[in-house]
Amino acid sequence: MRKLIGFLAGLLCGALVGAVLGILLAPYGGEELRGRIRSRIQTLIEKGQEAAAARRAELEAQLEAFKQGRPVVLQE
Repeated sequence: MRKLIGFLAGLLCGALVGAVLGILLAPYGGEELRGRIRSRIQTLIEKGQEAAAARRAELEAQLEAFKQGRPVVLQE
């Protein structure tokens, strides 16, 4: 039990020190940083949606080929 309490105390102290250092050493102000993060997340979401749409089109083409009895080429 003593080890668990020591571990949790260390974890809490580490998280606190990390948060303070993160705030002090942040390269941008709060609003600007949130805007940059929001922009990057939006870009990642758009790229993910584009990749999903491309994969869906590929799978639908393979399904149609399978329905018509043509050989289906699977990518590895």
